[in-house]
Amino acid sequence: MTVELQAITMPKWGLAMDEGMVVDWHVEEGARLGIGDEVVDIETTKITNALESPAGGVLCRRLVAEGETVPVGALLGVIAAGAAEAAEIDAFVARFEAVFAVAAAATEPASEPEIVEAAGWRLNYRRAGKSAGGSETAPIVLVHGFGGDLNTWLFNQTDLAETHAVYALDLPGHGRSGKDVGAGDLATLSGALGAFLDALGIGRAHLVGHSLGGAVALELALGRPEAAASLTLIASAGLGPEINGAYIDGFIAAGRRKEMKAVLQMLFADPQAVGRDMVEEVLRYKRLDGVEAALRAIAGAVFPGGRQGTVLAGRLSELAPPVQVIRGREDRILPPAQAEGLPANVAVTMIENAGHMPQMEAAAEVNRLIRKIAG
Repeated sequence: MTVELQAITMPKWGLAMDEGMVVDWHVEEGARLGIGDEVVDIETTKITNALESPAGGVLCRRLVAEGETVPVGALLGVIAAGAAEAAEIDAFVARFEAVFAVAAAATEPASEPEIVEAAGWRLNYRRAGKSAGGSETAPIVLVHGFGGDLNTWLFNQTDLAETHAVYALDLPGHGRSGKDVGAGDLATLSGALGAFLDALGIGRAHLVGHSLGGAVALELALGRPEAAASLTLIASAGLGPEINGAYIDGFIAAGRRKEMKAVLQMLFADPQAVGRDMVEEVLRYKRLDGVEAALRAIAGAVFPGGRQGTVLAGRLSELAPPVQVIRGREDRILPPAQAEGLPANVAVTMIENAGHMPQMEAAAEVNRLIRKIAG
């Protein structure tokens, strides 16, 4: 009797990722797995993260050794729904590798970011998804946090693009967007987000915001309710007055690799998640003309005196579309308690063993929640 076999493959965490290294297997061959169980730690040049099991069953074979680097999509292991003979597993591996070789040869390069001029804003964005720009289904729009950029969503955009058109943009002052931020307050930033939607002809979108980006998306949804098909707030600002001002100040001030790494490690429950390229990319961004002034303007307007200047939690009840809040239990930037006592129309998910970046630290769960609310 043939046993159902399931492949565990090297994930594609971000459109630019083409390979990853197996750091540590969490389970031995013969171990029983449930869907979502952590199987193996994968290291990219940006971040180290745990890969979750795609299926339930027994890990019947591991194909890649710890310390080995393989391309995206390569076979890492095999899960069996029941007792599988060695010959069955061998045949499965041979078929997979033959198909993988053909697919790898035909793989197209990752889509490049684009620039759009939107009501005076020069905004950089990347879009993904076969239906991008032409689907009747509302697209997903991803909005990063303070000091971030569209690469904040490297574990999310590609996965979500399997079912939706997905746009990730750089807010003013960030990434490759223009460094003029105007007043730098939430009204200005949400105005830029609205202009982005208008410029691309996006009437309604499933808005997903992280940290500062959550407050920006919420401000837009409150001011233009017709623009929000749903709202997902991940480790969002705007839900309480407290914030880790030392993080904001440290991010602006850090100019050396060691300093920046220590600041970025505050974002994660596991500080070792921060990779060397993540640090270097942030430092390169901070050296661009206009960046420091832009960050100081935003911090002064949105986080004056190391506090949040605008608290919008009480206004969540005004929103008609579905709203959800996703938080990491070990968030050291914004207190997890800010997810408590929210209006009854808000669904709250608290993710254990995650800090301020649950979209990276628990990507599979966050993607499932976004896809669920987006329909």
